[in-house]
Amino acid sequence: MRVAPAGGTAVQDHVALAEIELCGDLIIAASTTDGDRLSPDRIDEVLRVWEERAHEDEPPR
Repeated sequence: MRVAPAGGTAVQDHVALAEIELCGDLIIAASTTDGDRLSPDRIDEVLRVWEERAHEDEPPR
């Protein structure tokens, strides 16, 4: 049996970790909703879409 060596050899995929966090946020939001589904506006709110759109609208520096 091979065991990974201890001490900082783990690689982190920051994009994958961010996606996992967003999925978790959606799951939490879905579990607290009264209806069957999250509305598109609520999904945008959970995923903080307006923040991304605000950055897209900024002029380049």
